[in-house]
Amino acid sequence: MQTLHCEYRDHTITASVMPHPNSPLPYAAGCVITDPRGHSSRRLSMPMKFFADLENAQHVSLAHGRALVDQQLDEKDQRVF
Repeated sequence: MQTLHCEYRDHTITASVMPHPNSPLPYAAGCVITDPRGHSSRRLSMPMKFFADLENAQHVSLAHGRALVDQQLDEKDQRVF
């Protein structure tokens, strides 16, 4: 399986989709964010976000990561990841 990733505002966001076999929605969305200094976050899951399609789960995971980076950088006093 190829893992999608993107560069956004000097951060690397990597989709971290967890498989749940034998489920009608077998993919749980999440991401890992690496800051410009090389520090990586833990897996940041999207609560209650499950998908039937792996590609869709990965794209949603990247969008979630971009939103978290925006939140972290735009609200300087708040540590999101």
